[in-house]
Amino acid sequence: MFKSDVNEKTGSSEEEEEDSPYDLVRCSVSNKDDPSMYSLTFRVWVLGIIFTGVLSFVNQFFFYRQNQLSLGGSVVQLLAFPAGYLMSKTLPTRKFSTFGWEWTMNPGPFNIKEHVLISIFATASSGSPYAIDVVTIKKIWYKSDLGFVASLLFILTSQIMGYSFAGLTRQFLVYPAAMIWPATLISVTLFRTFHEVQNFGNKMSRTKMFWLCFTGSFFWYFFPNFIAPALTYIAILCYIAPNNVIANQLGDAYNGLGIFNFTLDWSTISSNMGSPIAYPWVMACNLFAGFVMVMWIITPIGYYTNTWGTGNLPIYTAHLFKENGSAYDIHQIMTSDQHLDEAKYEAYGPVRMTFQFAMSYGIGFAAIITLLVYIGLHYGEEIYQRVKQSREMDQDIHAKLMRRYPEVPHWWYIVLFVITFTTSIIICEVFHMMPWYWVVVSIIVPLVFTIPIGIIQAISNQQPGLNVITEFIIGYGMPGNPIANVTFKVYGYITMTQALNLVGDLKLGHYMKIPPRHMFIVQLVGTVMASFIELAVAYWLMNSIEGICTPAGYPFTCISANTFYSASVLWGLIGPGKLFGRSSPYHPVLYLFFLGIVLPVPVWYMQRRYPGSFWRHVNVPVAISIAGAMPPMPAASVVNWFIGCFVFNYIIHKYRNTWWQRYAFSLSAGLDSGLAISGIVQFGIFTKAKMPNWWGADANKCKLAATGGFLTHQK
Repeated sequence: MFKSDVNEKTGSSEEEEEDSPYDLVRCSVSNKDDPSMYSLTFRVWVLGIIFTGVLSFVNQFFFYRQNQLSLGGSVVQLLAFPAGYLMSKTLPTRKFSTFGWEWTMNPGPFNIKEHVLISIFATASSGSPYAIDVVTIKKIWYKSDLGFVASLLFILTSQIMGYSFAGLTRQFLVYPAAMIWPATLISVTLFRTFHEVQNFGNKMSRTKMFWLCFTGSFFWYFFPNFIAPALTYIAILCYIAPNNVIANQLGDAYNGLGIFNFTLDWSTISSNMGSPIAYPWVMACNLFAGFVMVMWIITPIGYYTNTWGTGNLPIYTAHLFKENGSAYDIHQIMTSDQHLDEAKYEAYGPVRMTFQFAMSYGIGFAAIITLLVYIGLHYGEEIYQRVKQSREMDQDIHAKLMRRYPEVPHWWYIVLFVITFTTSIIICEVFHMMPWYWVVVSIIVPLVFTIPIGIIQAISNQQPGLNVITEFIIGYGMPGNPIANVTFKVYGYITMTQALNLVGDLKLGHYMKIPPRHMFIVQLVGTVMASFIELAVAYWLMNSIEGICTPAGYPFTCISANTFYSASVLWGLIGPGKLFGRSSPYHPVLYLFFLGIVLPVPVWYMQRRYPGSFWRHVNVPVAISIAGAMPPMPAASVVNWFIGCFVFNYIIHKYRNTWWQRYAFSLSAGLDSGLAISGIVQFGIFTKAKMPNWWGADANKCKLAATGGFLTHQK
């Protein structure tokens, strides 16, 4: 159990001198392996379970909050190292025998393979599953609770089905040397940094930096979270002109454009976009340029010219409205079985959304095509050569070294698929979520696209999203059925996304020479455990927070779930035929598909014509990708995230590079972890408590931004 399961095959000394044919891999991945190094140990089980529990609880807890903090693999990587080292020094080395299986709590020094397995264990499914969005909107908005057991099976099938596709595509996406998976090389480098000898002289260790930042973040978060919520967003324009609706709309964080809106709250900076420290400066500039174009140029022009009659709506929100600007009540247009009633819909009137929300869909259409064209222009020849090499090239040193370990049989993955596929059909039929034949159709999407999309991601580090494709398929196939729409999207889109996430982990294990069967075990156990915890946290919060997912439940306002609900109405209940039909005011956004074809071409030409100019830094898909998150992402969060990226990844990275390399990720992980634990502690302490009514206790200084449009306030 503890030592790597090793076959009799071992690499020769000649093989050991080989290396990857790709420079990027040679610089990051060791071409050596110690087959005697233990991996799936008692320490892995203990720390893996602890970190899985903590990350799953924290990430699901913050999923419902206005600032959606998410703890990731960097926190586990950082904390597992000293924890494993401490266990290796303190646990007894006595050997035990259980049912003839010999094991020990402490087989020896904590090693890199244990470290990798703990990280994969904890992060296999630690983020809030997409299926929980479906569970949430059914319970909160559609008033039809799926129930805990059925919800758990729904989540598990959607998560674990991805393993089947991940395992069955290994020979195409993991084993070939040409399938590099650039993102995994960052993790490889970080793991090797921890375990290879380093000499910082008398400088402070990374662990000490983590705990200093953790402590400071823990105590400081009491101010913006409880004592003075006004520090969360400091809206300059709203302080200057609190009674001017346009100033409120331009300056507000949540229902405005975030102009001159700053923060003293780390959760505002990192919760929606992730830590700015983990994002390259050049890519951050591309992303922020896209944000400025969409949110600060296109949106004000369209909104203040009353395009599509949106001037009586807020400038920025995912909420849905009637033509007169009042909230859209879906229960007025539904039948008793939650399908669209055409007669009631005609009487009640069509749904309306803000100009920015409609444009975000249009730009999302363009983004899909833009990414495909961009990849074709920049990586087309390379993808062709890599695919050709993956069929013709001999195995590289990493594949040869992995021969030592027993592979996971294909039938393991096939059994998983049969179980999850059958269970998904039963759930969908018994609980009237979607007819069985649409479950079959939904599985065709990942079946067809996992390998080609995986090849693109393995080479270019870009993953084209299929969510719009799935929404169109089911939207036209079953119009008027919102729950079927989101269920189809879960099985059609998220299954592939989960599969590719797991393939990335399998490639990490391949590079780090982790026995495949140990990888299979920790991924599967971690996913099952995380799914149970996340659903339990979701039900606990939904049943205990009064007014959850509404402004009355602040800070548990569920900004992502609100957007997911709106999408279920637009794509499912109303359907794309009505939403984007010729009689709809939103019909023109469909033509942005064609914009996506031409958008990358001029930039690609300029990059080839002037290779040394600033054009080489322009990445069109990254620039317009921000539109897919707007809404629900608070506009001011992007602004402050970019400021944080400027400080850390431009100024400090450029002028204090040694410090940045040594401490940047420790600082980020410490700040994230400190405020996460602080938020949970404060929730337990101050559930029924409120601060006295003083200036700093009011987080919303832009009162007019969410109360109608600029035309409403002119009347």
